[in-house]
Amino acid sequence: MLQIALLGFGVVGSGTAEVLTENQKQIAAYCGDEVNVKYILDLREFPEHPLGDRVVHDIKVILDDPEVVLVAEMMGGAHPAYDFTRAALEAGKSVVTSNKEVVATFGAELLELAREKGVSYLFEASVGGGIPIIRPMQTDLASNEILSVSGILNGTTNFILTKMKNEGAEFSDVLREAQKKGYAEANPSADVDGLDAARKIVILAALAFGKLLNPNEISTTGITGITKDHTAVADKLGCAVKLIGHTEKIDGKVLALVSPYLVSGSNPICHVDDVYNGILVDANMLGRALFYGAGAGKLPTASAVVADIIDVLSHRFTERKLPVWVPAKADEIAAVEDYACRRCYLIEGCSRCAEKAKAALGTDTVVTLEGGRFAVVSKEMTEREATEAIASTGLTPIFCLPVLD
Repeated sequence: MLQIALLGFGVVGSGTAEVLTENQKQIAAYCGDEVNVKYILDLREFPEHPLGDRVVHDIKVILDDPEVVLVAEMMGGAHPAYDFTRAALEAGKSVVTSNKEVVATFGAELLELAREKGVSYLFEASVGGGIPIIRPMQTDLASNEILSVSGILNGTTNFILTKMKNEGAEFSDVLREAQKKGYAEANPSADVDGLDAARKIVILAALAFGKLLNPNEISTTGITGITKDHTAVADKLGCAVKLIGHTEKIDGKVLALVSPYLVSGSNPICHVDDVYNGILVDANMLGRALFYGAGAGKLPTASAVVADIIDVLSHRFTERKLPVWVPAKADEIAAVEDYACRRCYLIEGCSRCAEKAKAALGTDTVVTLEGGRFAVVSKEMTEREATEAIASTGLTPIFCLPVLD
């Protein structure tokens, strides 16, 4: 029997126990032995739960038990989750996690420690909930050079933007509905300000390019400023407003950012709606591949945690090759001003103003809106070039959004 421990017994932790119990025979067949939850670490007691007698309150109980070969960390937050993860790896136990904050902040260090100790550190559930994306990028796309990764990485913001698009509603009204439905927290900042997506795109950037950026230092713009004007322009252009995490290389340097985009109707991400996530990987041999599904939720995320448990335990007699990440140095990080894409400007003005904007931005893509306004979409330009071009017209944009084609 293979003994494991769960750290945290909230939504994902209890879901992981449910998946392990419900699919026990199938999991045992994959692992070559029965998997047993020997301990559950939590501050609370769960007397009514079938596994309530496994609850302990001291991490040392788990660390000091040589029978425990794997720890699944689902506590959330940086501390003490990081401290317990590091301690478990030091004790020679493999760790799997759903904790994006720990992976995004300490992933390079923890992967190196796991290699030193000859154990595993896996984190499939840290990005995209139940969507398989981490393992495919490490294995199935290993023969490819990753060119870019773009994704809807937060279901709460996608729900809000979908409702704004379909119902012409204002941000504040839809946010209240999302909170009532349980999609958004009472304090929704991590979602609507883009912090959650920033951690996830940093993880995907590290997988793609081997460099771990600081999620607190990448360019991050949330959706609190999105209005009916944005959705009206998107509708006119056959696009949708989506909060996108994007990473690519620019002249050998890694760029990662989070921003609302106008996503073109020809891009499959445009049609990923409600609480679903969609991650588009562009590789030099494969081309574009879309990974789509439930980006959060108890059982979808738990299924990804258990997939990592199975992966570790079924390969316990073989040496695992873990990704090598190194913290990105300042001269390895691309400036967002050098990021080239098409950009959409909403401007108040007459037809003569529209002609000036078209000439400056090198485009013929202009649509008129009510109230004496027009939207113009530039040719592909860096942010620096586009800012200088629009400034040369003397026009003052109401807003500017990058375009994802």
